[in-house]
Amino acid sequence: QVQLVESGGGLVQAGGSLRLSCAASGSGFSINIMGWYRQAPGKQRELVANTARSGSNTYADSVKGRFTITRDSAKKTVNLQMNSLKPEDTAVYYCNADVLSTTSLRWSDVWGQGTQVTVSS
Repeated sequence: QVQLVESGGGLVQAGGSLRLSCAASGSGFSINIMGWYRQAPGKQRELVANTARSGSNTYADSVKGRFTITRDSAKKTVNLQMNSLKPEDTAVYYCNADVLSTTSLRWSDVWGQGTQVTVSS
């Protein structure tokens, strides 16, 4: 069974930076798309950024130019460097992966437990 473990959340002042990391553990799987979503209180979960094995990256318009997603496919990790943070970036950030079981050949959508990011004004 695949698990995603996130780290790096916390409290930062507006204009500051944080780096989120997510590592996939387990065996017998491969990952295509890996990325980050966020959910603020009273709002729906939204895509922040993701990266495909092909190297293609997608960013929400609200974070373009401020956030950078990177991936180490061999280590099955994904990082999100967040710069110039704004109070509206405050949310719980969730790691997500599109996982293929190499035994059953079935795809599944796996989520981490979430990490809180709070940006004070």
